[in-house]
Amino acid sequence: MNKNLKTAIIAALEAGKAILDIYHSDDFQVEIKGDNSPLTKADVASHNVIMSHLSATGIPVLSEEGKSIPYNERKDWGQLWIVDPIDGTKEFIKRNGEFTVNIALIENQKTVIGVIYVPVLGDLYFSTSDSGAYKVSVNLEDYNVDTLVSQASKLPLERENKTFTVVASRSHMSPETETYVSEMREKHGDVNLISKGSSLKLCMVAEGQADCYPRFAPTMEWDTAAGQAICEHAGFEVIDWSTKECMLYNRKELLNNWFLVRK
Repeated sequence: MNKNLKTAIIAALEAGKAILDIYHSDDFQVEIKGDNSPLTKADVASHNVIMSHLSATGIPVLSEEGKSIPYNERKDWGQLWIVDPIDGTKEFIKRNGEFTVNIALIENQKTVIGVIYVPVLGDLYFSTSDSGAYKVSVNLEDYNVDTLVSQASKLPLERENKTFTVVASRSHMSPETETYVSEMREKHGDVNLISKGSSLKLCMVAEGQADCYPRFAPTMEWDTAAGQAICEHAGFEVIDWSTKECMLYNRKELLNNWFLVRK
């Protein structure tokens, strides 16, 4: 197995344990960061666990909860990890379970490894550019990474309901997204619209549960890197709405343009 993939999977699962310990307690301690986004004790705990594992790889890490790294310092990095210790902190606070741990490995601005763990559901998504994308259910109390990888199902999976399905943000539905859904209705007739939090939307496309995910609202690189990896390695495209090309990473500006995920 790819050594970096194994490290990333262990980091995500162990972070999931730390998150669930806090999720099932009353010790949320919500703070508001400078950009008005929430930060919980679980975000920090997850970040620390992930860093303890990824530091052993010697590859630099860009994390939402890490220190800000100037572009001049990171522009020459051929490889880097991009991490979101909890993607969907708002969903975590709401206790609706729709939050994830995101870890991606980037090489020359392209996604080569993606790992997303959904702690409340126990679902693990992982991918490499060489072997494709997979999903497996995890028992956090007793797991073996080699066994998990061998038991995982390759994505996308077949779905019974063939109605054209659009997945959109639960917390950030924009007028432009609503316009896009209307256009899809004109093109495909009946359209299912599903709202989800966090990178679960990207996972749903990779898994084959949704046909596309339009994101016409702000996201950051750490929100999308792991999900883009899993989508791309499952055979889907993540198109930068401005450049009309594959979305790239470790850019000078970490705020993503709008994007569209599709076959």
